[in-house]
Amino acid sequence: MSVAAVAQVSYKSIKVDGLNIAYREAGNPQNPKLVLLHGFPAGSHQYRNLIQSLSDKFYVIAPDYPGFGLSDIPDPATYNYTFDGISEIVEHFLKLKGFDHYGLFVQDYGGPVGFRIVGRNPKALDWLIIQNSNAYEVGFTPAWDGFRGALWKNRSAETEKPLAGFLTHDAIKGIYLFGAKNPELISPDNWESDYAFMQRPNAVRVNLDLFYDYRKNVELYPVWQEFLRKNQPKTLIFWGQTDVFFTPAGGEAFLKDLPNAEMHRLEAGHFAVEDHLEVISKEMHHFYVTKVATQKAKK
Repeated sequence: MSVAAVAQVSYKSIKVDGLNIAYREAGNPQNPKLVLLHGFPAGSHQYRNLIQSLSDKFYVIAPDYPGFGLSDIPDPATYNYTFDGISEIVEHFLKLKGFDHYGLFVQDYGGPVGFRIVGRNPKALDWLIIQNSNAYEVGFTPAWDGFRGALWKNRSAETEKPLAGFLTHDAIKGIYLFGAKNPELISPDNWESDYAFMQRPNAVRVNLDLFYDYRKNVELYPVWQEFLRKNQPKTLIFWGQTDVFFTPAGGEAFLKDLPNAEMHRLEAGHFAVEDHLEVISKEMHHFYVTKVATQKAKK
């Protein structure tokens, strides 16, 4: 891919339901639309390289959720941070941007946000790309024990305290580096940026609120699984096999409901795009041409 073929990334913001939502955008708006939804503890920054790599053939957009990245962080004392609420903001954002149908890339938190959105409007989904985003009970590693065994059963200062440890500088750095085959390819800008955002007023409370609300995602797993079984979206799966949060079995579980999905098992951790950018971009380009565009042409 030549440098000339890659579009520059624009950094913009738009008012959505009274909130300033920041986003990154690249590519020709006439090209197929592609939405990238980020995970914890990141923002659209995690897709900084993937956006550019995909912009030759796709019109790509990646928003920051409320409380993340450069988007507004309303006071959690008066604003309820939930995955339901984030999904509604992102859905309204996509409508404002004219994304009435699109490919959807979900990683980590992106799954709970994205599955809610396309569940409400299945026809909007042209194809699905899943990268270490859980939708099955078997997908949880022991890192979730403090959530599942304590916080979700009884939220208190005592059960929150151990989980606040995930929001420290060293823990965030560890999330990026754990299980990475090529840690030297992972930019320190990731954890330095994420940790800097974590220093904003109320940021820790925002994340603890979402840690608690994550229990509702698990309750929806059967709903999302039924959505996949019923709709059989064209699906491409990239699964880092040494993710600190999600097991390899969590990736394999998707194949029970999506037997025609294409699976790529990567020697990577939670943020596989960091050290597997080339293969992920290449396979996305190939999958779209061979599996998605051909089906569209037949309709």
